[in-house]
Amino acid sequence: MATRIEPVDRRIVRSSVWWTVPEQDRDRLFIRPGWLNEPRVRVARLGQTKMTKHSTVCAGIDIGKLKLDVALNGSKARLEADNNTAGHDTIVAWLKRHKVDRIGVEATGGYEKNLVRVLRRAGFVVVVLQPLQVRAYAQFRLKLAKNDKIDAAMIAACVASVEELHDAPDPRFEAFAATQTLIDQLNEDIVLYKTRLEMAQDETSRAFWKQEIASRKAHVRDARKGLREAMRQHADLAAKLDLIASVQGVAEKSAIAVLIRMPEIGMLSREAVAALAGLAPYDDDSGTRSGPRHIRGGRTRLRTSLYAAAFPATFHWNPLLKTFYERLRNKGKTHKMALVACARKLLIFINTVVARGTPWLPIAAAN
Repeated sequence: MATRIEPVDRRIVRSSVWWTVPEQDRDRLFIRPGWLNEPRVRVARLGQTKMTKHSTVCAGIDIGKLKLDVALNGSKARLEADNNTAGHDTIVAWLKRHKVDRIGVEATGGYEKNLVRVLRRAGFVVVVLQPLQVRAYAQFRLKLAKNDKIDAAMIAACVASVEELHDAPDPRFEAFAATQTLIDQLNEDIVLYKTRLEMAQDETSRAFWKQEIASRKAHVRDARKGLREAMRQHADLAAKLDLIASVQGVAEKSAIAVLIRMPEIGMLSREAVAALAGLAPYDDDSGTRSGPRHIRGGRTRLRTSLYAAAFPATFHWNPLLKTFYERLRNKGKTHKMALVACARKLLIFINTVVARGTPWLPIAAAN
């Protein structure tokens, strides 16, 4: 027998009684002002909108040396094209026909660069994802199968889930980065050839490696000179280089490497720049266990340049870094741990002077 609810006593009843009341009479259980006649609605948190589908049309492109696979998120539409100029034009037309807003591609070490340049020139928002991001997203979705078409669809789904978008990088830095990479590779060759020179037993081999080392050093000098002149043709970049080089212990070649590898310098927080450089220590705790902190990820070549600059800066040029290093060593930190911390501190100094737009002041940096 259904419980009778008196009109004069409109109180919220227990759930056990609620289900005995006919559905059409349940509204009488709630007291509301007489002027509030709107139907009941589900209220979401301010700034949030509940949607069943992404309003942004996203596409994913799996990059191959010869072939490109394109997929739309939430659609069975697919396209396969060659990784050349004609194929890029075909993809642009196809994406426009499907009214795509955002495109995701994986960083493949260079095969994606021409396509990304074409897509951005055509007005698309392009997000370059790290392969680790896409693979982790696939594992989260429990997708174990892998081929080019599946990868394209997974990239599309992954880029659709990206919440924070960043501006496209300054196109001027593309050529600068290529030259800086050449310089880094030549220096790596020099280190390798010096090792081979030490191991050489006969005079012919030693003469050969000496010649190779001298040749690489000459190439490095020429490339570095051309890069410096090209960057200083831009007034804004020249001003940033001067600010970075004003930090005690940072040579101009290190300033060039930092600016090229991190064009965002001066526009991010100290925590963000440390994380991008792979110099931020990450926690490794669980319950009562407190594990050692480790650095991980980030931009490898940038971290290498900062570490190389931190060594002479700490022991010869920058008194703040020297004091910081000695304090860490007195606390029991190893030499390498302290030097990594000094590299992070050096990057923070650089980020600060660029953000403020004023040259390095040791007293101000200490505060």
